[in-house]
Amino acid sequence: MELSAAQRRIAFALVVFALAGLGVYLFTSAGHGAPARQGATAPTRRNSPPPGQEASQPPAAASVAPSVSTTQAPGIYQWLPFTPAGLSSAAAVAVRFGDAYGTFSYTQNAAAYVATMRNLIVPQLSGQIAAAYSTPGVASMRTSRKQVSAGSASITSLRAFGPSSLTFVMAVTEQITATQGAQGTQGASQTTTDYAVTLTGGDTSWQVSDIELEGAGNS
Repeated sequence: MELSAAQRRIAFALVVFALAGLGVYLFTSAGHGAPARQGATAPTRRNSPPPGQEASQPPAAASVAPSVSTTQAPGIYQWLPFTPAGLSSAAAVAVRFGDAYGTFSYTQNAAAYVATMRNLIVPQLSGQIAAAYSTPGVASMRTSRKQVSAGSASITSLRAFGPSSLTFVMAVTEQITATQGAQGTQGASQTTTDYAVTLTGGDTSWQVSDIELEGAGNS
């Protein structure tokens, strides 16, 4: 049936109203749904687990690379001919020897001087140290100036080692007080000399078997 002009105008108005209402509905629902869609499509961080699995499933990277704390350093002493206790014992003997070697008094003869380190050195070394202490020029100056020295030693490096020997480079410091000149005034000086000190023995039993100036290359 053909619509009259009035009926066509009414139908057109209804269509326009319906379309307008549909546009308002679509615009309103889109505004309310935007956060949900953004949350659903937001990119997640790399290696982040899905929501709800944080406690039950660690990131994939953690299951591949071991933790640093679980990595054990190799035991270096398995490649050396001495134990940690043996090295510590040898070092202690070397320092005690260095302290005694740098400590002397003009009132001591060679025998008394060597006696201060007798338990720390091999018998063959006793004669060499006594001879050096009694060198005429050195001994006469020590006596004439009334020199007294307080020695202290420190190890600076481990130069060489073998199945029954260790060689340390050691600094021996002599704090010397002495009478200076005809007036008899007191003076003080300090000298530090580097030595290569070799010990022989094993385990926790060591004795100094040689001492040379560090530059002489005792090894």
